[in-house]
Amino acid sequence: MAERNTSQARPMPTWPELSSIGAKSLQSGAMAGVFGAVSGAAIGIMRSSPVTMFAAVSGIQWFSLAFSYIGSRELLYHAWNGEENLSKTEKVLASGVAGGVAGMSGALLRSRRNILPGILVFSVLGAGSSFVGQHMGPSAASKATAEVRRQQLQKDKDGGGGIFSWKYSPMTRLSDKDYEKRLEEQLLRIDADIAIIDETIASLKTGESSTSNRPGRK
Repeated sequence: MAERNTSQARPMPTWPELSSIGAKSLQSGAMAGVFGAVSGAAIGIMRSSPVTMFAAVSGIQWFSLAFSYIGSRELLYHAWNGEENLSKTEKVLASGVAGGVAGMSGALLRSRRNILPGILVFSVLGAGSSFVGQHMGPSAASKATAEVRRQQLQKDKDGGGGIFSWKYSPMTRLSDKDYEKRLEEQLLRIDADIAIIDETIASLKTGESSTSNRPGRK
């Protein structure tokens, strides 16, 4: 693992960087808050309890967890010279610390006695999810992408894909040989039409010449 230069402190994030981190944290928090509100409402319905209260409390808790987790992790990435310069182990460590911060913020909404268990549980969850994502996610994603590309190439090779592959499509995909054959047929038809036109013109000229050569015609 490459050693990080900790002797030189990285400057504080600039305003655009803070805005980007804040926007990303708010977006993640909002998505988690919506999920929490929906799940809280469902729990309230099942327990025959006030649905609005359950939805609001659950939404706030989920928003707090996601917002504090993403914000803490992004700030740690910046303090440690950026995400692109971190090793897998350092990313797992940053996720674990951010999970602890999220667990503490979520526990503060309940009671102080839940702070320590919240920090421990969410630190393990954050580090564990990052570890799984670092070691298993990329390989699975690359395999899925390769499979999709293979299927697409096979479709293109077989002449399938798009509207041409529909069962009731009015259009069909032509191979190069079929296209060449149809062009030759069209050219033959054009040649035949030209020959008929030439014969018609010749017959008209012959008729005109015979009419002009009749005796007594001025």
